[in-house]
Amino acid sequence: MHLELVDHRLRQQLVQTRLPFKFGVQVLRKVALAELHITVATADGCRVIGRSSDLLVPKWFEKNPDTTPEADSAALAKSVQTAVEVAEMATRTAGAHPVFDIAEIARIELVGSRNHSDADVLVRGFGVAMLERALIDAACRLAGLSFDAALRQDLFGFRASRLIPEVADWSPSVLPAPATSIAVRHTVGMLDPLTASEILSDERLDDGLPQALEEDIDVYGLQRFKVKIGSDHSANEARLRAVAAVVGHAVGPDAIFTLDGNEQCVDLEGLAGLLENLRRDPATAPMIARLALVEQPLPRHETFEESQRPSLARLSRIAPVIIDEADTDRDAFRRAIDLGYAGVSVKACKGVFRAIANRGLLEHRRAAGAVGLFQSGEDLTNLGGIPLQQDLCLQAQLGVADVERNGHHYFRGLDHLPVETSLRLSREIPHLYATDAGGRVRLRIKGGRLRLDGVIDGTGFGGPLGSLASNDDTD
Repeated sequence: MHLELVDHRLRQQLVQTRLPFKFGVQVLRKVALAELHITVATADGCRVIGRSSDLLVPKWFEKNPDTTPEADSAALAKSVQTAVEVAEMATRTAGAHPVFDIAEIARIELVGSRNHSDADVLVRGFGVAMLERALIDAACRLAGLSFDAALRQDLFGFRASRLIPEVADWSPSVLPAPATSIAVRHTVGMLDPLTASEILSDERLDDGLPQALEEDIDVYGLQRFKVKIGSDHSANEARLRAVAAVVGHAVGPDAIFTLDGNEQCVDLEGLAGLLENLRRDPATAPMIARLALVEQPLPRHETFEESQRPSLARLSRIAPVIIDEADTDRDAFRRAIDLGYAGVSVKACKGVFRAIANRGLLEHRRAAGAVGLFQSGEDLTNLGGIPLQQDLCLQAQLGVADVERNGHHYFRGLDHLPVETSLRLSREIPHLYATDAGGRVRLRIKGGRLRLDGVIDGTGFGGPLGSLASNDDTD
């Protein structure tokens, strides 16, 4: 399918958290949510709107201490605007192209010529990823297909080898059918209370949603957890011991853990030593025994340094180590594997096609005898509606075992959407969203899992989508 991008609209809305949360160096209490609508046309005159959306999260894409959070969010919005303008100009002057070609034109223009050690590469790539998702959605709706069906029928013109030559003629059409449900991995932020007794009376929320970790476990049936850690190993030890005690009591031996260093653990030897000590302690040994991965401990600019290989190997003997923020370009996963990393994060905000190409690399290396390589679903603050549904669609397509998901915890359900939109979504995707007694719509997590009926098999990228504006709320 060949498309011309003929119009677009980028809307922003400030959304408030129900709980402040800390990731890396940033404490977030409010943030802009961006929503992109593009209008595409085919040669025979058919037109349709494709959508994508994401929070403009500061201090993750570029962790520059000298800029304000507002400036960071503005840079992300500008990246989206630039990517769309590049695509519009390209199709206006050169005619309609396949979705993948249009996305590649924008990627090469915004990212391709950059030094990939530059701090703003992820910012530039964010705009391309937003454009890419909207194009995918538009193409699926024009064809009346789900994302899975469109990918298998080569609707997008995707070629993994154009991103990663090593994968040769590998095609995503050989992937298993997307999972119909997925386990939720709950993020334990650095500020999050672990028990109800820790919450001061004037900090207790009265919104019907759980607040402390033990309450989340009870309400959602959680068994998988992602714990944020930092550069202070003594603080890390205290936090891990506390989390292990709460989860051990509430969940028992079936709990699975991951650790996220958010680029702050520059001392890999110290981190490995800490985890080795915890493994020897009966109180924390079960946590370390069920530690599935350690995510992005090193700053992105140190991630691929050869000098880190011995320390990385020591840490990897405790748990596999994956890259996240260091996944800045199409060659990052290959370089990571060659140094000793085991995996890479999947995030729609970094690009759908790159995530699929990374899966191709993983399959290619497995076929050549590599063991222990994997992709992991990592995206903290997807909000219900477009961002959540499109990211879940991608995670299910790639068959990840579980996915980090906490937008429903730090934000209040679908309160950021018009009431009629949230209620419509709860009717159309009843396995994903539920309406409480007060009429609020929230994510439906049962037994620690999300059901994906209507998301993976619905028309478009993510099934029925909502909008920040009531008058745009039709698919």
